[in-house]
Amino acid sequence: MRGRRKASAGPLPQRDGIDAVRVRLPEDPGGRWGSVGEHLADRFGGAIGAERVAAMLDAGRFVGADGTAVRSDEPYTAGRCLWFHRDFAAEEPVPFPVGVVYRDERLVVVDKPHFLATTPRGRHITETAVARLRRELGAPALQPAHRLDRLTAGLVLFVVRPEERGAYQTLFRDRLVRKEYEAVAPYDPELVLPRTVRSRIVKERGVLAAREEPGEANSESRVELVERRGALGRYRLVPATGRTHQLRVHMNALGVPIVGDPLYPVVAAEGAVEEWDRPLQLLARRLEFTDPVSGEPRRFESGLRLSAWPDR
Repeated sequence: MRGRRKASAGPLPQRDGIDAVRVRLPEDPGGRWGSVGEHLADRFGGAIGAERVAAMLDAGRFVGADGTAVRSDEPYTAGRCLWFHRDFAAEEPVPFPVGVVYRDERLVVVDKPHFLATTPRGRHITETAVARLRRELGAPALQPAHRLDRLTAGLVLFVVRPEERGAYQTLFRDRLVRKEYEAVAPYDPELVLPRTVRSRIVKERGVLAAREEPGEANSESRVELVERRGALGRYRLVPATGRTHQLRVHMNALGVPIVGDPLYPVVAAEGAVEEWDRPLQLLARRLEFTDPVSGEPRRFESGLRLSAWPDR
C-alpha cells in the first residue's frame, strides 16, 4: 500500500515510531469515484484487496484532518487529505541497543549497532534506528542527517528540529564532514599502504552488490594499516565520497575484503539467517564538522569496538 508520507503534521500520532501515511485525493474530472470508499478500493485494492480496504474503513482507520474517522460512503472530494497507519509484518528484533553518544536540544549522536537499519526501508520498518530512538527518547520529530549501512556499526547524526535538518544534510552532501571508519580485514604483506583508492562504483536497484566499472572515478577512499595481529590487520578508512558500499568495494578490490562481509567477494545466499555473533567488521569511528547552526567545531567518537579486534 503506497501513499505520500509526511512527517507528522497530520492528526494521527506516530505508531511504533513511524508516521502515519497521508493520502491526498486526486482530481477526478471523469467522475469515476462517487465516494471515498470507491476511490480507496481502486487505489489500494490491488495491493491488499478491496475487502481489506473496506475492513480498514469500517474500523475507522482512515481519518480526516480533524482526526475523525472517514466513512466509506462519504462523497468524494478532490484535494482532501486522509491519514492512516500501515500494517507492518512482524520483524525480528535486533538484539543490540542504540547507544546515545551525545544529546542536546539540537542534535542526537548515536552508536548504531550492526544489523540495524538507519531508516525504514523494505522489510526493516519498526526495527530501525530512527524508529527506536523516537520511541525511547520521546522525540517524534527526530530525523537522521545521513545514513549508515544496516550491517555497519557506529556513529549516526540525528537532528531534533525538522527545520534544521536541511543544514546538517547539506554538510554531508557537500562533503564538509570528515568521516573516519575502522575495519578488520586480512593482512597482505605485499599490499603497499597507505594509499588512496579511486574508482567508478555502480549500484543497481534490486542488485545486492555494487560493482566497479571502467570510466571516470566517482568514489575515493584513503586506506591505512593501523596495526597487525597475525593474519589480520586493523585499518583506518577515510572516505572522501559516499557511494553505496564504497569502503567494502574498495577493500575487496585491494584483495583484503572486510571480515564478515556477506557480499564481497561472494554474495551470500538470499534469505540467509542473520548471524548476530558474526557482524561485518566495519565501524564508523569518528565524525568531525563545523556546526552549521552554532558555528562551533564538533567531534564525536564511537564507543563501540569491533569484535574481531578485542582490546588487550
